[in-house]
Amino acid sequence: MKLSSAFLFRPLLIAVLVGSIATQAQYASGQWSLVQDGLSGVSALELAVVSETTVMIFDRVESNPLQTNGHVAWGAELNLVTRTVRPLNPTSNTWCGTGSFLSNGTMVSSGGNPVLIVPVGENGLASIRLFDPCEDGKCDVVEDQRARLEDGSVLLFGGSWDGGIINNSTVINPTYEFFPPKNIHGHNGTPIYSSFLQNTLNDNYFPIVITLPDGNLFIAANTQAIIFDWKTNKEVRSLPGIPNGVRISSPISAGATLLPLTPENNYTPEVLICGGSVIDDDLALFQPGASFSQFPASDQCVRMVLNDEGISAGWQVEHMPGPRIIAELILLPDGRVTIVNGALTGLATSDNDPAALTPALYDPTAPLGKRFAQEALPTSEIPRMYHSTSSLTPNGTILLAGSNPNFLDVTTEGPYPTEYRLEWLSPPYMEKPRPTYTSLPKTFDYNAKITLDIDLPAGAENVSVVIMDFGFATHGVHMDQRLVGLVSELSDDKAKLTVTGPPSATIYSPGPAYVFVLADGVPSFGSKTLIGTGAQPPLDEDALANVLSSPPLYSDKWIAAHPGEPVPAPSATSA
Repeated sequence: MKLSSAFLFRPLLIAVLVGSIATQAQYASGQWSLVQDGLSGVSALELAVVSETTVMIFDRVESNPLQTNGHVAWGAELNLVTRTVRPLNPTSNTWCGTGSFLSNGTMVSSGGNPVLIVPVGENGLASIRLFDPCEDGKCDVVEDQRARLEDGSVLLFGGSWDGGIINNSTVINPTYEFFPPKNIHGHNGTPIYSSFLQNTLNDNYFPIVITLPDGNLFIAANTQAIIFDWKTNKEVRSLPGIPNGVRISSPISAGATLLPLTPENNYTPEVLICGGSVIDDDLALFQPGASFSQFPASDQCVRMVLNDEGISAGWQVEHMPGPRIIAELILLPDGRVTIVNGALTGLATSDNDPAALTPALYDPTAPLGKRFAQEALPTSEIPRMYHSTSSLTPNGTILLAGSNPNFLDVTTEGPYPTEYRLEWLSPPYMEKPRPTYTSLPKTFDYNAKITLDIDLPAGAENVSVVIMDFGFATHGVHMDQRLVGLVSELSDDKAKLTVTGPPSATIYSPGPAYVFVLADGVPSFGSKTLIGTGAQPPLDEDALANVLSSPPLYSDKWIAAHPGEPVPAPSATSA
């Protein structure tokens, strides 16, 4: 079921595109490891690293063992050091919501569901939730948007206004909007119609949206892809469709990420999309009792350089070691991509079996045909399918969490019960002597120079610096992830490293970043800073007032008054 399955991102501005990833990188050798340690308290349906020591977890409103304020909890904060949780108390149902980070570091979550199971909580369809990480364990989720709107700007794209495994013309919400609201395209803070969302029915929940270095957006859903200019509300370019009829958005989910942007590749954007399925998305097939649990997922990965030359060349097709639906692509600090979680067959719902238990590793700098590895990676005993999540953490491990392929509530029965156990996947660099540094400022502005005091492992030769946005995971969809390489210069005595901030907000948007110093492919701990000045984005008071005085575009009352009727697409000037 998806009610407000939107995509959030931090808008960017302008840049120049040239070249591609060309040189093979250096990686630490050794063994991978996988350990179980800790419990999430609530099923980890949504997950995001919010500080150097904490992770925010959201679930739907269901019968979790963790309690808060006399009722079940559906939010928790995980301490990465102690691997224990404390309950959070969002007031609305967060199921199928999304998230991103604002320019001052605040996490924003939007959308959700009505409450369907436990009689607590509020309808989350049009909710905005804000969370500021803290060190004293007293912070909580805030849902009064009038108090916190000045904390940042994101774009919300897509969704639907009623339940269902797959989107369709009767429930679609084919719009995008901004938070805080903007007076743009004749809409004073209100939703703006997107023909792309209308044209990509029925398989277009959680469309893939990636900000590009020229300020435009890469958007993909179903089997289609475009480049879109949000500033003019125009499609800039129609891209080649996803090859071989593979569908790539929920509930036929593939994993996607922007590959590293570095000075060596002239900050040229290249997108990678892996998995999905060729299941027909005809709504007539998605009826009660229908099962796709044994329909094979796709092993296809496609990548495209998003400049004139790359788009003309089209998608480059590769194949993973095995098929995967609901794959999550996790960037490592060394630039490689780890493919985790998901299933071998079925859909991004409760209808899949068996689980994909062994991660795969992808080296984007290796020659075609030699980019995948799986033999050296450990196999888990815990299925991570529908409602599973993952994220890189500041120390360089990958956190694996969640899995609850059950529509109604928590279950302890069957082959795939609700999963609270946490796992930690460690690349070989975790066992190596690692560089350390100090003197990172709280903010790191564009083109500014900072000097880090560093301590390198003995014999280290190749030193580099990257900043990372770990993104936001929501039941198998990982959004807003980004790795950007920075220009750096090592002092003669190798005790200081001068680092230049990213060239512009189009390369890395303002907001949280984790800074890794790499020595011969071995990363340091990723300490947190705010790229930019840490200032809050402008707030349009008139647009805000208009939104607060207007009901949702299609509220629960509208849906109840028009049972079974298609939700009309808003016109270019409607509110």
